[in-house]
Amino acid sequence: MARVALADGELNYLLEGAEGKPVLVLSNSLGTDLHMWDNQVPGLLEHFRVLRFDTRGHGGSLVSPGPYSIAQLGQDVLALLDHLKLERVYFCGLSMGGQIGQWLAINAPQRIAKLILCNTGAKIGAPEVWNPRIETVLRDREAAMAGLRDASIARWFTAAYAEANPQIAGRITAMLAATSPDGYAANCAAVRDADFREQLGRIEAPLLVISGIEDAVTTPADGEFIRERVAGAQHVQFHAAHLSSVEVGQPFTAAVVKFLLEA
Repeated sequence: MARVALADGELNYLLEGAEGKPVLVLSNSLGTDLHMWDNQVPGLLEHFRVLRFDTRGHGGSLVSPGPYSIAQLGQDVLALLDHLKLERVYFCGLSMGGQIGQWLAINAPQRIAKLILCNTGAKIGAPEVWNPRIETVLRDREAAMAGLRDASIARWFTAAYAEANPQIAGRITAMLAATSPDGYAANCAAVRDADFREQLGRIEAPLLVISGIEDAVTTPADGEFIRERVAGAQHVQFHAAHLSSVEVGQPFTAAVVKFLLEA
């Protein structure tokens, strides 16, 4: 692990792979850290240098006062790329990470060579969903995070997958319980306030959208909304819930590799 100094703290990141290969940035979902991508990394390292980071408020990164914005989180990514002298990268983000990817492709298009948006939306949820969650987390803190961990199993994975793979599901959902309540609430506000519906047409990077057929958080319709508004975009759907990267495994990785390597 390494750290880059931002203006108000440090961002935790991990860069793996041989120099000279194209760099693929992986951006985690709300309530997880960079280890949510562990199962994908070995396959990805065959083709890419892989850069993972803990989004502000998560894992080993800074927990600054909230609320945050997706623009702020996108600027963190740009600071990381500048620190590593990476001018142009591939970017793959899931859920909140996908919203960061949208912001980057719209506001810093010269930095994004290709874009993959997984289990995300141009607009995710409504204030009446996010505000009570933020209030509960800031009031009950660790107890609330533990409750969200338990509830997340049904949102993040299909019932069949969670039953067949309890250790994997438990490892991933434990990340949520370990997340700072202040950081989590601040990031909830970032997702609550993000709305790229009127800006999607500005995305020029080649785009792959990945959806989970049983994802009730960001549905295949959310993915199709993005695809329809970005010229040339592709849309792949897997039988999965919200964390399709974890649940689908190798076929997910294969879809990412195929898209990034095709001319």
